[in-house]
Amino acid sequence: MSETPLFLVTLRLADDALILGHRLSEWCGHAPVLEEELALANLGLDLIGQARSLYTYAGEIEGRGRDEDRLAYLRRENEYRNALLVEQPNGDFAVTMVRQLIYSAFMHPFHRAMAASKDATLAGVAAKAEKEMAYHVRHSAEWVIRLGDGTEESHRRAQDALNALWPYAGELFEVDAPMRAAIEAGFVPDPESLRATFDATLAEVLAEATLTLPKLGSFQSGGRAGRHTEHMGFLLAQLQYMQRTYPNAAW
Repeated sequence: MSETPLFLVTLRLADDALILGHRLSEWCGHAPVLEEELALANLGLDLIGQARSLYTYAGEIEGRGRDEDRLAYLRRENEYRNALLVEQPNGDFAVTMVRQLIYSAFMHPFHRAMAASKDATLAGVAAKAEKEMAYHVRHSAEWVIRLGDGTEESHRRAQDALNALWPYAGELFEVDAPMRAAIEAGFVPDPESLRATFDATLAEVLAEATLTLPKLGSFQSGGRAGRHTEHMGFLLAQLQYMQRTYPNAAW
């Protein structure tokens, strides 16, 4: 892949949105109540919509004729640049809501800051996505509070989910050479500038949910460089099946 800084950061944002959107789609037909079935589908659609815009733009930057479908469905596992957090399995409902809270608590201020990007296309995507992510924060926070401050069983599950997923949160703030170049060019915000907002959002929600962040010596990473967990291959086998079985199929 032609990994110029602008192409790479656009691809990373698209991959995050696609993979998490796919994970949320897996709840269709399995959510605990009908209202939440619709809510999860809408969260997933928000993310897929963001991914489509970003993939289209990434293809234009790359200039090799790859459209949104080719970038979404026809890459190998090690060519995806999503954070490890978003590829983690849905688990129970607590896992899904904690994963969504961590991701949206980061992406909401990220998109708010990226709305001032020197790249007009990224700024336009961010202006719309910021409003969507504000709802994602609110929805997931309400559920995490409800579960954490609920029954003994729901509290245990919520705390277990936080313990399992928190090791992946640090990768959201990772800045490598291409990311640093994109930051310096004014394309995207420096993740470190968002840390105080991210920490404050989580602290407020977790305090009300009576949950505690685990103490970690280090965080898991590798997704930004194409090194994924064992879950990614299974996810892509499902995500890419139709396109690879029936190439260039159209509705």
